[in-house]
Amino acid sequence: MSQAVEPSPQCPDPHLSRSGLRKDDPLDQVLLPVRKPVYILLQDHERAQRLAQQLEFFGLVVQALPSAAAFYASISEYPPSAIIMDVDFTGAGQGLLLAARVQQGLAQPIPLLFFSHHEADTPTRLAAVRAGGQDFLTGSLEASSLLEKVELLTNTAQHDPLRVLIIDDSRTQALHTERVLASAGMVTRSLTDPIRTMAELADFQPDLIILDLYMPACTGPELAKVIRHSDRYMSVPIIYLSAEDDLDKQLDAMSEGGDDFLTKPFRSRHLITTVRNRAARARHLKARMVRDSLTGLYNHTHILQLLEDCSFRARREQQPLSFAMLDIDHFKKINDRHGHPMGDRVIKSLALFLKQRLRKTDFIGRYGGEEFAIVMPNTALDAAHRVLDEIRRRFAEILYPAQPRDLQCTFSAGVVQLDEGLDALTMASAADEALYRAKHAGRNCVVRVEP
Repeated sequence: MSQAVEPSPQCPDPHLSRSGLRKDDPLDQVLLPVRKPVYILLQDHERAQRLAQQLEFFGLVVQALPSAAAFYASISEYPPSAIIMDVDFTGAGQGLLLAARVQQGLAQPIPLLFFSHHEADTPTRLAAVRAGGQDFLTGSLEASSLLEKVELLTNTAQHDPLRVLIIDDSRTQALHTERVLASAGMVTRSLTDPIRTMAELADFQPDLIILDLYMPACTGPELAKVIRHSDRYMSVPIIYLSAEDDLDKQLDAMSEGGDDFLTKPFRSRHLITTVRNRAARARHLKARMVRDSLTGLYNHTHILQLLEDCSFRARREQQPLSFAMLDIDHFKKINDRHGHPMGDRVIKSLALFLKQRLRKTDFIGRYGGEEFAIVMPNTALDAAHRVLDEIRRRFAEILYPAQPRDLQCTFSAGVVQLDEGLDALTMASAADEALYRAKHAGRNCVVRVEP
């Protein structure tokens, strides 16, 4: 394999990557509904314009409005997804009154975040709550932290439906269980051959397993033991579903790796509630184990597991797979000159930027310190390089308030595509080597590993 620093190709429309699409995706997938804007109304209009520009780097549609008249005109034509309102917009306390008037009579209140340049007293905060404010910020406004608040207000952080794997030798019973859980919004997959369980687990990654107690190939407790042999599936709840009504046998089965026992025939509501509660709790606990606490991205160990899973799937389905390593340039200087809180802010900013610009099907991890890793399924090397280079270019335009002047940051990256001679660990090593070459090529560039 050879490695080369390539010139930046023509960048795709940033809104394509925000919508989860690439430049070469089918055109009929690009025709998406226009996203609602976020309105910013600050006493300092120039500051609002600068902040709007910064938020647009993260893929939001943002408009800074200079007056109450402009606000009324805009909101009647284009209802916003959220409003960021200075409590003193157009005058002391006037922002509070303006927001309260706008919210009156609305069947669905607009998500509203209030801002005060100075520390606000309790009466001001109480007035903000009564005006419909859902959050309140003071001091300086910074784009990446503000983006987190806007995402929470607008519920743009999507939560995947719960995933349930049903293992039952009776196809009829498995389909019935699937229909019940699907009616509650869960994603299900059924398996009638228990011998294929481990391959199915790696492919489907369920939040919970429903297991029949008696099957011709093996018993439920035997299969539960096999599943628990893998550390990856130790915390996945297993619910036995069987016509067995002998309490001692039920307890024996649960002692062999199970978490609960439901008897057939079951009430649909009982099944749905039991599965939802256990699966949601398990997902929450797993997220705490596999995600980095600062950024919310996958941690080092889990991103490599995901790379291994995706490599297996890509070979089986004969689809391309790319993997990238990113590292923030001159990060030690950022910490030394501006302090570790600023370093943490930059790390969180890049994490948010990657989540906004990449697809929902891409996996992003914090590899360690200021280093990130990205698994890009169904993505050839050319497309991966093009998207990463666009992200690199736009990230360099973000400003972080600092003294004596605002701070700008860049990152370097290495990217590799899965081929015949590579496995997951070799891909990670090749991407890391490409990142090393990017650093020595002058930083702020993307190096690709040619097959």
